[in-house]
Amino acid sequence: MSDLQNDVSPPRTPAPSPAVRHIDKSSRRALFASWLGWTFDGFETYALVLVGPTAVMAVGTEAQLADLPTYISGLLAATLAGWALGGILAGFAADRLGRRRTLILSILWYALFTGLTALAPDYWWLLTLRFITGMGLGAEWGSATTLIGELWPDRSRGRAAAVLQSGFGVGAVIAALAWYLLEPAGDNAWRYLFLTGTLPALIVLYVRRAVRDPEMWTSVRDRRRKAKAAQEAGSAVAAADRELLRSPFTAVFSHAHLRRRALRLLLLTVVSVIGLYAVSAWIPAYTAQLAMDTGETGTRWGANAGLVFNGASVPGYLLLGYLADRWGRKPTMLLYYSVSAAVVPVFFFAVHTPQAALAVAAVAGFFILGQFAWMPIYMPELFPTSGRATAISTVFNSARIAGALVTLGTGMLISLLGGITAAATVVGVVMYVIAIATVWFVGPETKGQPLPR
Repeated sequence: MSDLQNDVSPPRTPAPSPAVRHIDKSSRRALFASWLGWTFDGFETYALVLVGPTAVMAVGTEAQLADLPTYISGLLAATLAGWALGGILAGFAADRLGRRRTLILSILWYALFTGLTALAPDYWWLLTLRFITGMGLGAEWGSATTLIGELWPDRSRGRAAAVLQSGFGVGAVIAALAWYLLEPAGDNAWRYLFLTGTLPALIVLYVRRAVRDPEMWTSVRDRRRKAKAAQEAGSAVAAADRELLRSPFTAVFSHAHLRRRALRLLLLTVVSVIGLYAVSAWIPAYTAQLAMDTGETGTRWGANAGLVFNGASVPGYLLLGYLADRWGRKPTMLLYYSVSAAVVPVFFFAVHTPQAALAVAAVAGFFILGQFAWMPIYMPELFPTSGRATAISTVFNSARIAGALVTLGTGMLISLLGGITAAATVVGVVMYVIAIATVWFVGPETKGQPLPR
């Protein structure tokens, strides 16, 4: 039984020779292209948060406008559902068609349908296009994450994956700035914001020319082709190669130790998703309320809190990657979850002015959003190449479904507990305590270790 099977940390091994895996131009280009794609994912996701109410008011009927929060939530739910479905399907594609090709298809997909969203004539078209756009958004993460994990050397893989994840926070900030500039354009300003989402199509030109599939994946592809040819010719196929002929999903999840690992990762990821949505959704609202209590403009302070929360995630992602390569994956995860658990009650119970709320929102964004960087770092290190993208995409995107369903209950909890502060604190702290208890059991420590073949 291998180290990855029994969840024992692999023995320390010498760092690989730079001649074997070094940071060449192709690796840097792949990271840059993937970062750009993930930046536009962040842009597109936060753009919907910013303009969702405006868009629904522009295309909705009188009956829909009478129940505006429900229809806005519908757009968010449709995007998340599309994200989950597209991400899981793209995991299969990345393992079969290649990381580069799937990355190209995902970027083209969401660029096209983001542009078409700007032309939506009514709410139901808007909802449908958000679902389809979400599929493209979800499709990019698995292919980009496996691409970077397989190209970058073991000693710096964590930092590279954290840079990739930082694009999401940068995209959110760009979306906020773009909306600030476009909002004065009038009733169609929301359409213009979605039209800017077509720009990622230009990234494809760069990806096609500058990015290659990792040797780790191409060697598996070549073995699969030879095994298939041998099978069709009636020749004997080695047991290891027969495994490559199976569906990536079956090949990964038919192994009990990988199923257990995936379930633990899913629990940890669901916890992060629920903690994020249950807490971050109320940070702008609570800050706005504090501002109004002091006689200031609530909407401005709330918007600033959202911007600060998202902006602080960028250094949070980058520090997590650095610490993961220096300290190890699991100690760093434990740090981020612990601070997240501590900062939630501080924000909702110890903060009494909007100025203090902005400062604590920055700390919250640093750790609550920053913790998501462990996912592109650690997940690829726990599954074999033939099913890596399928496994991590299934875990990452299934968490969005589970997280969305559970988060819907937060509204009822608010009514039960009598306010935002108690509900957000209970959900946030409970989730992060579960994470702290789970981190050490999710899998082996993989700092500086090669990816499993």
